Amino acid sequence: MGQKVNPIGFRLAVSKDWRSKWFASGKDYAEKLHEDLKIRGYMRERLQFAALARVVIERAWNSVRVTLHTSRPGLIIGRKGSEIERMTKELSDICKGAQVKIDIVEIRKPELDAQLICEQVAVQLERRISFRRAMKRAVQTAMDFGADGIRIRCAGRLGGADIARSEWYREGKVPLQTLRVPLDYGFAEARTVYGVIGIKCWVNKKEDDGSSPRPERGDRRDRDNRGPRRPRGNQ
Repeated sequence: MGQKVNPIGFRLAVSKDWRSKWFASGKDYAEKLHEDLKIRGYMRERLQFAALARVVIERAWNSVRVTLHTSRPGLIIGRKGSEIERMTKELSDICKGAQVKIDIVEIRKPELDAQLICEQVAVQLERRISFRRAMKRAVQTAMDFGADGIRIRCAGRLGGADIARSEWYREGKVPLQTLRVPLDYGFAEARTVYGVIGIKCWVNKKEDDGSSPRPERGDRRDRDNRGPRRPRGNQ
């Protein structure tokens, strides 16, 4: 029986940060939690084709800061900031009149972002491209852009088969249990004519890896630095 944990939650406070940053107690907690869910749902629906990777929500006394991580900031900003103003007003209505500010962070290498890789594969599957070709292309592109390892998995009625199954490809090193490895995780769904296909992706980004070589143990010293060996037994 499989026991799985979300890779982002598994690494919180170690190498990952929270995507909602605020504190509340009592019934305020439930209200703010549902507001966060509405904000994320609104962003996913409105910015469906804007390559939106993450939504980070921060709250102060009566203000909400929404940070959008995307590889296409121009689509979100719009002409002369018209889209930003419209989204700010609608988010303020969701947050019951609170002051809302939207920040945009550009992702320089979308080929190494796990969430964007999943969404790109999902778009290809919805266009009836072979799932094997889409997965292999994503793996090769990530490795060409400098990833230390990548694993991608698709599950569902692959290729329109009657029985659902899962297939995955992996290249490089993807150590899921090593917390110091800068591992990125993403999930997306492809809504095809024959059902929903789930895509998961794990990317090992070596560019942020600050791990140093493991020190040698005391009993494994260099043999060249040892003195002459003492004879054993009675001589």
